[in-house]
Amino acid sequence: MSILCVAAGGFLGSICRFSISILLNKRVIGTWIANLSGSILLAFLFKWQYNEVIGELVWLFLGIGFCGAYTTFSTFGNETINYILQKEYLKASAYIFFSLSIPLLAVYYIFSIS
Repeated sequence: MSILCVAAGGFLGSICRFSISILLNKRVIGTWIANLSGSILLAFLFKWQYNEVIGELVWLFLGIGFCGAYTTFSTFGNETINYILQKEYLKASAYIFFSLSIPLLAVYYIFSIS
């Protein structure tokens, strides 16, 4: 049942993200809107799941499936906050640094050699 919840949520999340980009006819703005709205949604879902307001299947469907497909930035924000809540500030800082710098350097490198 867990896999089905994640898969169904992922299907809907990916369709929503694609639809935003199509409707706005601007990929970067669509991505930014998806990242921002997905981060906000995941923050609410994380808080509700943490406080046991929503059940595991709702979390799997919306938090993992939908938000995971809708945006990866929301997951980054959620994982960073989790480190901070656990008072693992060094891990949070390292995660932020490497999550932002390595992909940017990789993209820069790929563009520079192609």
